[in-house]
Amino acid sequence: MTNDALVVNAALRALAGLRHPRIEAVNLVPKAPGLYAFYGDGQAWSDLGLTSAFDDQPLYVGKAEMSLNGRDVGTHFATGKTGSSTVRRSLAALLTQQLDLVAVPRNPAKPDGSANFGLDSASDTRLSNWMEQRLLLATWVKAGDLTLDDVETAVVRQLRPPLNLDKVGESRARVREARKRMADIARAWQPSPVPTGNG
Repeated sequence: MTNDALVVNAALRALAGLRHPRIEAVNLVPKAPGLYAFYGDGQAWSDLGLTSAFDDQPLYVGKAEMSLNGRDVGTHFATGKTGSSTVRRSLAALLTQQLDLVAVPRNPAKPDGSANFGLDSASDTRLSNWMEQRLLLATWVKAGDLTLDDVETAVVRQLRPPLNLDKVGESRARVREARKRMADIARAWQPSPVPTGNG
């Protein structure tokens, strides 16, 4: 077995192992680079309208080049960060009707027409609450001078998480279309008129 294969196997074992809800992840997920995987309970898969390809399949796998704690706990699990989190945008796109989510520009003060939509404050809170109730997080810490992107690609190809849009080697048309609908809504967003005070 090559050294690369050993590394990928180590990552797969770690990501299949210990998992934390957000409340524990805050203190237990390391501030180090590595890979992470989000796992959903049965209700999460049902809510998302997804079917797992095999037992214990993760919903999403990603990489953190700087800090797993900062990326996962500080961005993916954080209310107000949907515009900066691809996994939050994919979840939001599939949960729009169920959670009554409202797409807005990533930065409503300076709308830029980006596909990286955000959610209004109440929607972002509902999404975070759903994630806290339904998702667990597993991590693998990078060792040495590995190219994290290569390890991520190999892991994603093997685990085929349904919320990953790239590197997975499979079509993700439903997720892409749902995200496009949300992005289109965000691009059409207009701020509420400011009352003039003349009455």
